[in-house]
Amino acid sequence: MMIRIFAAVFALFGQIACADGLPAPEGPVILTVTGDITRTNGDGIAEFDREMLDNLAQRATTATTPWLEGPHTFSGPMGTAILDAVGAQGETIQVVALNDYSADVPVQDLRDFDVIFATAIDGEILTVRDKGPLFLIYPFDENPDLFNEVYFGRSVWQITQINVQN
Repeated sequence: MMIRIFAAVFALFGQIACADGLPAPEGPVILTVTGDITRTNGDGIAEFDREMLDNLAQRATTATTPWLEGPHTFSGPMGTAILDAVGAQGETIQVVALNDYSADVPVQDLRDFDVIFATAIDGEILTVRDKGPLFLIYPFDENPDLFNEVYFGRSVWQITQINVQN
């Protein structure tokens, strides 16, 4: 009987702790968000599996990039949706790739240009070999002013981490 009471109390506290945070990922973690965030599902971090990312507001954009031949349709969660999900408070995000390459991206870019963290290209899930699991994509074809070295340098691929900074 005492074990049942303890289990019920533990379950209740677990639900209360998660009420202000994010649900825990059920699949493999493909993105970890750290830094100045208010919603977490770990010790000061927010981890996302593919399903969690797929449940955020999505966008598709067809873009020509310097890294692939011809235009391709990229789709995935909007950058603002990821930041909103974690309660991001910063003005810059540091986007980090598998190989530790990183770029600082102004949060305002995500708002002004509908930047996405692509999880798919032409309807196919991005793999590490294809610049996945996440590829930061600006809408280059919708806004030709973005087709320059500044925004190319911010278009990190093989993203595994975002650090929200002030």
